Amino acid sequence: MLTIISVILPIFALMAFGYGAVRLKLFPAEGIKSLIAFVNNFATPCLLFRSLVTSDFASAFNPAIIGPYYIGALICFVLGIFIALRGFGNTPGVAVSVGFSGMFTNTVLVGLPIIQRAYGIDALPVVLSIIGLHGAILLTSGMVTIELMRRDGTSLGKTLLVAGRRVASNPLIWGITAGMIGYFSGLQLAEPADAFLLMMSQAVVPAALFGIGGALNEFKLSENWQQALVAAIIKLIVHPAIAYVLMIWVLHVPMATARYGILLSAMPSGVNAYIFATYYNRGASVAANTILIATVGSALTISAWLYILSL
Repeated sequence: MLTIISVILPIFALMAFGYGAVRLKLFPAEGIKSLIAFVNNFATPCLLFRSLVTSDFASAFNPAIIGPYYIGALICFVLGIFIALRGFGNTPGVAVSVGFSGMFTNTVLVGLPIIQRAYGIDALPVVLSIIGLHGAILLTSGMVTIELMRRDGTSLGKTLLVAGRRVASNPLIWGITAGMIGYFSGLQLAEPADAFLLMMSQAVVPAALFGIGGALNEFKLSENWQQALVAAIIKLIVHPAIAYVLMIWVLHVPMATARYGILLSAMPSGVNAYIFATYYNRGASVAANTILIATVGSALTISAWLYILSL
């Protein structure tokens, strides 16, 4: 238990530090978006590129881990939609937004720092193999579903085109693509280039955690907190539980490797859930509440999953 606390405490202390700095006006609230943009658009792509070029990525690309992760995510998506429709009487568009909030994981700003802290750099190739498909699979699934379900939806072809553009314009995808090209071409990084990428990579953890903590000041509990709580439970408990069952009980993946994918699935809802909701103007308050509840609640649930996975 002390080991788990030693892993979790610095992570959430950095989040609390960011939250408190913005809350007490010691750091400008408008600067948080710029900080997160730096992490997403510059520092993390450098981390992804360097990690892929210098790791054994081919052996880390394991369908027995990637498959259960995304099967679990899509099941959670459908479950969230069903509960939002039947349990809370939402319109189809809002229900899809709620389901998306329970499906889309904060893989970069929270997932990478926690998994790297818990399991070291050996976990990164497996984690990156999941992150590389994250936006393409889940964003496309969400956009296609909401266009099919809401009454004012556009054509499926246009939806796929928009989804493709959003995925292709993501700097994280650029970093992963460049890293895979470098890996398979046998690229060797010169020392100055490697030093530059390493310094950029080292900025990811503190900047990401400080940024996500500061961003929590934007999200306030509203009357939709019950729906958000359900979506947060789906994200923090149901998703990793499905991944655990499929990886360990069904596919018999060794725990030493499976735990990377299971723990990543236990991360809270990502900020893209809110972006998705505001883009379609459906369930934005539920998405914001889900991010807030899931991020705060993940301090307990991630500790529990670390214990279940025996750290």
